[in-house]
Amino acid sequence: MELLVLLNALATRLLFALHSLLGVWRVTKVMEEPKYWLLALLNLPLCIETVLTLKFKQGRGYKWFSPAIFIYLISIVPSLWLLELHFGSQACHNESDMRPFTPKYEPAYQSKAIDGPIIGTAIEFVNTISAVCESVWMLGLHQTFLLLLIIGRWLLPIGGEITRDQLSQLLLMFVGTAADILEFTSETMEIENVRTNRAVVYAILAVWTWSMLQFPLDLAVQHVGCGRPGSSKRVFSLLLCRYSADLWNIGISLFIQDGPFLVVRLILMGYFQVINQMLVFFTAKNILIVMLQLYRLIVLSLDFHASLRNRPNSRKGGVGCCPCEPNTISLPPSNCDTDERERPSVALEDSSSVTVEGL
Repeated sequence: MELLVLLNALATRLLFALHSLLGVWRVTKVMEEPKYWLLALLNLPLCIETVLTLKFKQGRGYKWFSPAIFIYLISIVPSLWLLELHFGSQACHNESDMRPFTPKYEPAYQSKAIDGPIIGTAIEFVNTISAVCESVWMLGLHQTFLLLLIIGRWLLPIGGEITRDQLSQLLLMFVGTAADILEFTSETMEIENVRTNRAVVYAILAVWTWSMLQFPLDLAVQHVGCGRPGSSKRVFSLLLCRYSADLWNIGISLFIQDGPFLVVRLILMGYFQVINQMLVFFTAKNILIVMLQLYRLIVLSLDFHASLRNRPNSRKGGVGCCPCEPNTISLPPSNCDTDERERPSVALEDSSSVTVEGL
C-alpha cells in the first residue's frame, strides 16, 4: 500500500512537470527566443516539495492545503499569461489546421542512419502540432490545465485529515468550478474588442489567476475543530466553528469566483458596450449565484442567532433553575421566577414542632 502511495505521488508530480514544460516549449516556439526556457526553472520548487513530502510525509498530503498543486500553478500560469498576451491574429481558416495526425514513413534509403521509424514519426508529430493555430493551442492548454488540476487532486494521496467522502465532494466541486473558469476565459477572450484592449486583457487574466487559488485549498469540505464551548468564546469564532465549510463555499463564490466574474462581465457590458447572447446569459447566471449565496448566508446567520437564544434556556433547564429542585427536573423560567419568590420559607424544625403540637 505504501508503494502505491509513493507511485501516485511521483506520477502526479511528473504529470504536473511535463505539462508545465509543454507550456514553456510553446512559449519559446511562439516567441522564437530561447531565453524563455528559463521558465522551466519554476519546476525546481516542485522537485524540492516532492523530496520533502516523500521524506517527511511518506508521499501523503497535508491538512487544508496542497503544496504540489500550488507550485504547479506557479509553474504553468506565467506561460499561459505570455501566450495570452502574445496572442496574434492567426486563426483556423480551414479544416486543414484541424486535420488529424497521419505519420508518413520515408523509405529506409532516404532517411539518415540515426533516424529510425520511431524518431521520424516523433519528428513528424512535433511538426504537426507546432503548425496548429494559436487559438486551438490556447484552448487545449487551458483545458488540459484544468483537467490536470482535477485528476492530479484525485491521484494525490490523501492525508489523515480528509476522508474519501470529503475528497469526492471536493472533486465534484472542482469539476463545476473548472467548467465555469473555462467558460469565463474562452467566452471573454474570444471577443475582438477585448483582445485589442491590453488593459482589459490584464484585468481578465488577473481575475482568472485569482480564481485558480481555490484549487490548492481543501477548506470547502473540512470543518474547523471545535473546542469545548465556553462563555469566553467569541461569537464569530463560534460561528466559524459551526459553519466553516459553508462559510468557505460562500466566500469562494462571492470573493474568488462568481463575484469577480460578475464585475468583469458588467464592466464589459456597461463600459465597453460588449453585448452578446452568451455574455448576457453568464452575467445572469453570476447574478443568480451571488443572490443565492447571500440568501444562504442570511439563513445561516438566522439559524445561528436562534441557536444562541435557545442556548441559555436549555442551560437553565439542565442545571435546575430552582435550588429546591434536583438537577434532572426542568422548570419553565416563568414558574421558577414567580413561585419561588412568593413561596414562604419554612424551616424544618418549625414544621416538626407544629406536627407534634397538633398530635
